[in-house]
Amino acid sequence: MNKKIYVANLSFQTSEPEIRTLFSKAGEVTSVKIARDRQTGQPKGFAFVEMSTQWEARRAISMLNHTEFKGNTLLAKEATVRRGFGER
Repeated sequence: MNKKIYVANLSFQTSEPEIRTLFSKAGEVTSVKIARDRQTGQPKGFAFVEMSTQWEARRAISMLNHTEFKGNTLLAKEATVRRGFGER
């Protein structure tokens, strides 16, 4: 399993420190990156959280998937590698 978690259905007002605090309940968070629109800089409503170990990532997913945070029900699952255009 990957140590990176995809977190969807975030409130647009959610900050990276808030996500870090939430996920740190499951273990050590090494990075948080909120996806933003390239042109406007506005959040897209999802983020990537990287935990220090696979075990902590699994624990975070099981603890936080389908839980309410800031009025929204979170979706937390293992992040997958996405291929860009031109890669084969």
